[in-house]
Amino acid sequence: QVQLVESGGGLVQPGGSLRLSCAASGSIFRFYAMGWYRQAPGKQRELVASIFSGGSTNYADSVKGRFTIARDNAKNTVYLQMNSLKPEDTAVYYCNHSPPFPSWGQGTQVTVSS
Repeated sequence: QVQLVESGGGLVQPGGSLRLSCAASGSIFRFYAMGWYRQAPGKQRELVASIFSGGSTNYADSVKGRFTIARDNAKNTVYLQMNSLKPEDTAVYYCNHSPPFPSWGQGTQVTVSS
């Protein structure tokens, strides 16, 4: 069974930065594309960034140039560096495979507010 554990969220002021981490177990991590998703209150969950097994990346237009996704296959971990955060980035952030597996982790709350 795949297990995903997200961490690194918190409260940050607009313009600030956070680095999220996701430890994955139970899958052959290095063969899969991984993604960071987020869900804001009252909205559908959306994919914000993905990284393929070879290292190429894709970003949603709303985060392009501000967020960077990376992976460490030796540690079965995927990261999301978030810079120049805006209030509209406030959401629960999740990692999963891309496309996602049925099982989701608890997510980590990111709140951008002054």
